[in-house]
Amino acid sequence: MPYPDGYVSNVKMGLNQLEEYVDTVLGLREKYKDDIRICLGLEVEYYPAYFEELLEITGQYPIEYFLLGQHFLGNEIHDFYSGTPTSDERQLERYCSQAQEALETGCFTYFAHPDLLNFTGDRAVYERWMGKLCRLAKKLQIPLEINFLGIMDKRNYPNEDFWKIAGETGNQVVFGCDAHQPETVWNPRAQAVAEGIAEKYHLTVLDRVPFRAPHREKKMPG
Repeated sequence: MPYPDGYVSNVKMGLNQLEEYVDTVLGLREKYKDDIRICLGLEVEYYPAYFEELLEITGQYPIEYFLLGQHFLGNEIHDFYSGTPTSDERQLERYCSQAQEALETGCFTYFAHPDLLNFTGDRAVYERWMGKLCRLAKKLQIPLEINFLGIMDKRNYPNEDFWKIAGETGNQVVFGCDAHQPETVWNPRAQAVAEGIAEKYHLTVLDRVPFRAPHREKKMPG
C-alpha cells in the first residue's frame, strides 16, 4: 500500500540505522551530562508477526523505553494506514484491538497520538470502540499523548471526540512534541492548544512518566 499524501516516510528508522542512532544518543548523553538528562527510547509500531523479533534485536541495546505509535494495522505490508479517512467500523475495531494488544505487552511507557485513527463514521460506534481502548489504558495506568505535531500540521488529530471520551474515562495524559525537525521541539502555540483540550475535558496532565523497561516487562499475547 502506498503512503498517503502528507505521510513523511523518511522519518521511519530502519533496523540498519539502529546502532548509529544508539551511538549518537549515548554520545550526546555523555557530552551534555552536566547540563541535561538525555534518555534513550524508540517510538515503536506494534506488528504482531515481528514484535518478538524486534524485542530480541532492540534488547541488545540499553534502550530505556518504547512509545506506542500505531500508524498501520496488521503488519503494515499491504495493509491499512491509520490516518486514512474511513467510515468502516472494521478498521476502527482493528485499530483498537491491535492497540489494546500492544498495551497489554507491558512494553510501552505511553501511547503516542492514540487518536490517529481517522474514523468518519457513526460517533456512537467511535465512542464504543475508543471507550474500550481508553478504559484499558486507564486500567494499565498507561498515559495517552496529546500530540503537538498534529496541532501544528492541522492533522485529523488531536480529535476532540477522543479526548472527550478520555476525560470521561479519567485517563492521564502527557504532551508530546513529536518533533520531526529540531525547530519543532517546543511550540508555544501548540502547547496552548493542548492545554486548552486538557482543560476543556478535565484531563490530568502528567509532567513526568516513569519508564516501563520494554525488555524486562514483556508479555507476549496468548
